[in-house]
Amino acid sequence: MKRELFNQNPKIISTKLSNKWQSFNSWFMKTPERAILEAYQAAAEIQKIEKEQFNGQKIDREFANYSENVMAFWEGNLNRNLTLIKLRLAEFKIGIKFIDTSNNQILEKLNFIDQVMSKYDPDVISISNINKNTKAVENHDSDIDDEEILKEPPLTQKTGVFPGSIGRTFNRIASDFTPTAEEDFVKKYRTSRNRTRRAIKFLLLLILIPLLTQHFSKELFIKPIFKNFIYEESRIFVNGEMEEDALTQLKNFERELNFKRLLHQAPELSPENIEAQVKNKALEIAEEFQAKSSNAISNLFADLVSLVAFALVIVFSKKDIAFLQSLLDKIVYGLSDSAKAFIIILVTDIFVGFHSPHGWEILLEGLASHLGLPASRNAIFLFIATFPVILNTIFKYWIFRYLSRLSPSALATLKEMDE
Repeated sequence: MKRELFNQNPKIISTKLSNKWQSFNSWFMKTPERAILEAYQAAAEIQKIEKEQFNGQKIDREFANYSENVMAFWEGNLNRNLTLIKLRLAEFKIGIKFIDTSNNQILEKLNFIDQVMSKYDPDVISISNINKNTKAVENHDSDIDDEEILKEPPLTQKTGVFPGSIGRTFNRIASDFTPTAEEDFVKKYRTSRNRTRRAIKFLLLLILIPLLTQHFSKELFIKPIFKNFIYEESRIFVNGEMEEDALTQLKNFERELNFKRLLHQAPELSPENIEAQVKNKALEIAEEFQAKSSNAISNLFADLVSLVAFALVIVFSKKDIAFLQSLLDKIVYGLSDSAKAFIIILVTDIFVGFHSPHGWEILLEGLASHLGLPASRNAIFLFIATFPVILNTIFKYWIFRYLSRLSPSALATLKEMDE
């Protein structure tokens, strides 16, 4: 039946997917215009209250003689609209690249919002200059070369006759008296800001792209194709564990019926009625496990696609990897010795500690269920008996090889806390 459907209408699935994508894309591209329209309407509501209740002045107690409750009502209305404006302007700023900001209608709405907002929040940057400010920031950032951003002094210095911190302190004091000290400070600040921005942006891409790729590839492509054209209806279970679970559910249902019948908690049922109910339950269980099997196999292919997406992000972001590594180094080495020791003990206890086997067991069983694989107890116990030991060895080697050289005081703190 499905083969005939496929031969008669080969483009049904692709047409539906294309329509869904076009509708989503249209909705997303119109988000900035929709956001600025809602912000404009909120600003118009504020101006209406000003004209009708406060003689065209700002909504404030000194421009009207209202009771406490009435004034609280108008102030609540004002705060609600101001919050809405700020949220919609932030949404507009995110999608500003997808619209033409030279459009007269958009500029008029932005100017109107500026006039209203300036009365209540003078610190807000002129919204009508968002595009100019964005271009100015991009021009400032483009003045700094990527190679220059990549240059950064190492976090650890080679040991010498005198402590390195003494020399660095004198160099820092001397640099403050140079003619270009202020210019160098601004340049270093911009470089550090750009490094942090690119590192955080890359980290978000590294997390979001594989997750979104896995979800959308599974829901829009893999699952419909697999469900309609590949997966056989007669195939209910992908492993023996699912089959045993289904049989257990069916037996429990049949026993429950007999138990209620014996306790007279259910009407007297004939063997034919019991068989009919058990058959209906079996069909429900079969449909449930067929959906689980289809979902598990779809997860396998979707995970492969997400791994490819993750690999592509890594391949095309070599400089961003350096920025992310630098940011992580700053965070880790900027911690105090007690904080470093605390994090090391926390991580090691979670992954290689006394209670870690239970966590590994839950993770492995969840992974097996996600991929539709049988959760073999022997394989899980073998993994738990070997992998945490390897991790523990790696942790000890890192502590002995690097931590003792990079931060001896952190190593001493770790030993005291561990004891």
